[in-house]
Amino acid sequence: MRFPSLNTQILLGAMGGVAAGLALSAAGKNAPVTQHSLYAAGLVGNLFIDLLKMVLIPLVFTSIAVGVANLRAHSQMHRVWVATLGFFALSMSIAIVLGLGAANLFEPGRGMHLEMFREAIQGYEAKQLPLPEFFAQFLHGLFMNPVTALAEGHVLAVVVFGLILGIALVVGGERYRNVLQFLQELLDLSLMLVGWIMRLAPFGIMALLIRLVATQDVTLLATLGKFIMVVLGTTLLHGVVVLPLLLYLVAGVTPLRFFRGSREALVTAFATSSSSATLPVSLRCAEQNLHVKRDIASFVIPLGATVNMDGTALYEAAAALFIANLAGIELSGVQQLVVFFTAMIAAMGAPGIPSAGMVTMVMVLQSVGLPVEAIAILLPIDRLLDAFRTAVNVEDDMIGSMIVQKLVREPAG
Repeated sequence: MRFPSLNTQILLGAMGGVAAGLALSAAGKNAPVTQHSLYAAGLVGNLFIDLLKMVLIPLVFTSIAVGVANLRAHSQMHRVWVATLGFFALSMSIAIVLGLGAANLFEPGRGMHLEMFREAIQGYEAKQLPLPEFFAQFLHGLFMNPVTALAEGHVLAVVVFGLILGIALVVGGERYRNVLQFLQELLDLSLMLVGWIMRLAPFGIMALLIRLVATQDVTLLATLGKFIMVVLGTTLLHGVVVLPLLLYLVAGVTPLRFFRGSREALVTAFATSSSSATLPVSLRCAEQNLHVKRDIASFVIPLGATVNMDGTALYEAAAALFIANLAGIELSGVQQLVVFFTAMIAAMGAPGIPSAGMVTMVMVLQSVGLPVEAIAILLPIDRLLDAFRTAVNVEDDMIGSMIVQKLVREPAG
């Protein structure tokens, strides 16, 4: 008997998870079958995420260091840097403009008042995070003891250390070829572990989607329906139309070919709501399915997973205007420009973990004097929206690697 491919198994698991989640939601949260099922789904889902996190740090460190070191082989380091950062800035700018444009056009929250959500706001205490403090924390998080960063899982600090070590390996040349060889073998071992972990992906993704669907508050979803539709609509427009169009125009890759090759990573991102946890799968899809050269993928995708957050930036910009409408505050063009730049900075500083955008959302609201406590309104629906924006974040990183490969004229394969 021939088993279906892993792609098919993951899709079947995702469909089964959504169906089971809807059935449990219909049964009621207090029903014994729901409680037992959610407990079991929690065990399986957390096991899958923990396995991905287990291999995450060694994979990020070695992929960045080896990726940078190998760029010297074809004298393309400068062009790869410029193309990568240029694409990240362009795609995030487009995403924020989409979010602001849709929020101005459809005006979600207009006519609703914060009094309706007073109970949600009560009991929520927002941590004040002024812009100078955010920058200080962001810079402090870039440079730290590498052993501490590796042990405690500070992905951004690990990326920075990997970049610096990769540059040092380039400067050192042949003197450190044994170190580079060791890191290359460690990267190969990490990718082998990812392959093993992915065999559990259909079950892990099913369990995660059961919890996501079964625990949503349908009443609140209906109350905030317009805002949810605006965010989902613009997020999907960016992910299904804008990014594939950029890929087709620059690299000549059709959307069908891309989505077929990236399916595992996109479904994993949706289920985990963590671009960091999905990183091993993203690298695997980019190299094996989309035929991005390892040194390009190993540089662009881990870097993108930490600083390139299109979905998060779009969401934070739209949410700022939504809360302004709830509070009855008109944001001027200059204030919306402030939201544009602050959302981009905040998204770059957001860690690739579930609901990370809520942490940096405080800074965006404070930048234009909006009530920070209103974040409490978004918390119950954030998990659902986070799933979609994480999938777009991951998609953007993989598309970025393909576009960078084309721009530096590296042959695929």
